[in-house]
Amino acid sequence: MRCCKVMGGAATSASPSAGSDFESNMLWFYTDDAPGLKISHIVVLIMTFCFIVFVAALHVFGKIYRAKAGAGL
Repeated sequence: MRCCKVMGGAATSASPSAGSDFESNMLWFYTDDAPGLKISHIVVLIMTFCFIVFVAALHVFGKIYRAKAGAGL
């Protein structure tokens, strides 16, 4: 584990410096050379919206099912 150096009497943060390997590796995930599924922002937005609608529909169907099941008692 790396130790942080104190420079000029002030403590430095535990985060890596600007030229470190960590930052260059993190930025690599956001480049065109990164492996994995490459989808646009619009597709992500549409998929998120569809997921929210699906969950809301499940809640509505659950309420309807519970109301019908309770009425038969």
